[in-house]
Amino acid sequence: MIQERLESTSLTREIMSGFAQRTGLVPDNGPPRRYLWTDAFAVCNFLELYRESGEERFLRDALRLVDQVHHVLGRHREDDLRKGWISGLNEPKGGLHPTLGGLRIGKERRERQPGEPFDERQEWDRDGQYFHYLTKWMHALDRVARVTGEARYHRWAVELAKTAHAAFTHVPPGGERKLLYWKMSIDLSRPLVTSMGQHDPLDGLITYRQLEAGIGRFGAIGTGLDLGVEIVEMAEVCEEMCWRTLDPLGIGGLLTDVCHLAQLTVLDDLPDSEGHELLLEHLLDDAVESLENWVHTDPLSLPLPCRLAFRELGLSIGLAAVGKTRDLVAGHPGKFPNRRSLENTLEDLARCLPWRDEIDEFWLRASSQENGSWQAHREINSVMLATSLAPDSYLMLENEALPAASSI
Repeated sequence: MIQERLESTSLTREIMSGFAQRTGLVPDNGPPRRYLWTDAFAVCNFLELYRESGEERFLRDALRLVDQVHHVLGRHREDDLRKGWISGLNEPKGGLHPTLGGLRIGKERRERQPGEPFDERQEWDRDGQYFHYLTKWMHALDRVARVTGEARYHRWAVELAKTAHAAFTHVPPGGERKLLYWKMSIDLSRPLVTSMGQHDPLDGLITYRQLEAGIGRFGAIGTGLDLGVEIVEMAEVCEEMCWRTLDPLGIGGLLTDVCHLAQLTVLDDLPDSEGHELLLEHLLDDAVESLENWVHTDPLSLPLPCRLAFRELGLSIGLAAVGKTRDLVAGHPGKFPNRRSLENTLEDLARCLPWRDEIDEFWLRASSQENGSWQAHREINSVMLATSLAPDSYLMLENEALPAASSI
């Protein structure tokens, strides 16, 4: 049943059409309601519908969504005394560089004000900037640039990377190396949550590498839009870190990062190839152990109100990446000197692929979507379900340059 859905775009079209209507992406359908994480996946979904169908309207939807995100989340909130671009640029310059001040999360409540006491429960609902949301948007912009060939989208992604890196990285008192804040204020002037997200530096490193690979393609050499310094600093943050997690969304993110890093190894001559081989092995080993520990908790048998669709669907998307990574390693043995070790670990992961069908089938049921746990996060759940059903434009950097994915 799932395989039939994967071969058809009809369900993905239906999901994304509903999302566009409900969130104001469709013209004259109410004010736009933008949320950065969800919109990053949505851009890739529209690109996937365009790739599969060739219909220009889906590309227009992707570009319209990019424009809305920049003009909503790149500007101060309507209930804020501050107005205009959060970068502080005037209107013309802000439009030319919409990501130079970063992008708001899009939470319903205003950010915590200076001097206001911290409340962890309320902080989840407050606006600000998340580093891991910004890396997702960098990826979406890079995918748009690769599909359209328009350099401005790549430039916006690199400008966002440089802005985010400068704001979020810091050396803590008494520390010796940089770490990342988890959450910053809208104007990036102060941290709102000082702890570091476990996978934030990994997402940063691989996304920076992805953007750096496009420097030559988009004519940015010599423009100051390189990320060499940022890559070195983020690699230092990643040193000796453990990536193991019991969070299914985090496990899926690990598997996605592996797929992206493997593609960069194939498509681009990355420096420090030995370091990338070691990182690939490290990520895969931690992903295998994470999956084994996660499944021992029997999470898919929990009552529906105790389950979060977008976290499980994040794992499903990551599992979709396993077959693609396996094809990359097998199809380009000269690029992976440690191929045998990688293939053995990928085979271990392949035994987990049936969970993808189980997760998708569960969240496709009307009874699951009628529950409060789905409805409370309807947009992010819907969009990530669409990504799980048709993941190629989210997972693959250059579809035409890579071998066809395994049937999984």
